[in-house]
Amino acid sequence: MKYKKQDISRASRLSVAPMMDWTDRHCRYLHRQLSGRALLYTEMVTAPAAIHGDRDRLLGFDPAEHPVALQLGGSDPAELAQATRIGAEYGYDEINLNVGCPSDRVQSGCFGAVLMERPALVAECVAAMRDAATVEITVKCRIGVDDQDPQDILPRFLETVSAVGVTRFTIHARKAWLKGLSPKENREVPPLDYPLVIAMKRAFPHLHLSINGGITNLDQAEALLAEGLDGVMIGRAAYHDPGAILADADRRIFGAEGGRDAFAAVEAMRPYIETHLAAGGRLHSITRHMLGLFAGRPGARGWRRVLSEGAHRPGAGLELLDRALAELGRDVAAPVRAQG
Repeated sequence: MKYKKQDISRASRLSVAPMMDWTDRHCRYLHRQLSGRALLYTEMVTAPAAIHGDRDRLLGFDPAEHPVALQLGGSDPAELAQATRIGAEYGYDEINLNVGCPSDRVQSGCFGAVLMERPALVAECVAAMRDAATVEITVKCRIGVDDQDPQDILPRFLETVSAVGVTRFTIHARKAWLKGLSPKENREVPPLDYPLVIAMKRAFPHLHLSINGGITNLDQAEALLAEGLDGVMIGRAAYHDPGAILADADRRIFGAEGGRDAFAAVEAMRPYIETHLAAGGRLHSITRHMLGLFAGRPGARGWRRVLSEGAHRPGAGLELLDRALAELGRDVAAPVRAQG
């Protein structure tokens, strides 16, 4: 199922951030069992990898993941255009350019957050991407880097990049310090500036602006949407406690009925896990993303322990999942309450 542009804009009221080594296809499939409406993002894939790498491994996804967006990294307009064509052929609903990642690897390749210093190049890149395919092109950025003044650089960046036709941006409301801070520190140390991002929405009312950074629950998400922002992107909180963030998101953020609790999501994963195992996959590849499903509930530690200790072992299968559920006091023979 392909989503129309207005549907993707609606889905981005709540999105799960692209996270390296985390938001792979198995993670996204799990998240989709909890929310049918939130927009899901891939890990960042560099344009050269999309062109020359194992495309099915890097870009393949299950149709159930829609709406789903591919995030690309790069700074060469021709490469990004080619990678965009490839991503569009795979059926992604959106293709996003990374202008926010502060890692050393990204800086050495002249892409990610360092591109905040080169808005004209970003505009050239996204123009080439828009010319390459009809899928919507979006940008994820920071409010600035290093000694830049966000009050000055961010509006100029939005003005320059939107001039070539990009209308949707996700703004991580922190500066990135490219010198002196690790990627982990860059997610935590630079202060958040939500008021600046809110001010950008008022200054550019025609743009669709989502906010990212430091958002850990749906109460915060609802409050930021009430400020007039078009969307909220949640990262690590959605990964570590997906039940709390995503299971009630369709009702609270999208005004929809239904949804699944964490137990129903586990049951919905069974056929997917069976197919993966039958194809020679390892249980751990999927269950590593499920460890936080029952965070804060009685038995959650036992659930995590059983899966962490056993899922990587050869031959591990659904019986291990049942053992983990038993730690939560769950009778695996009992019917599961599905809410949607």
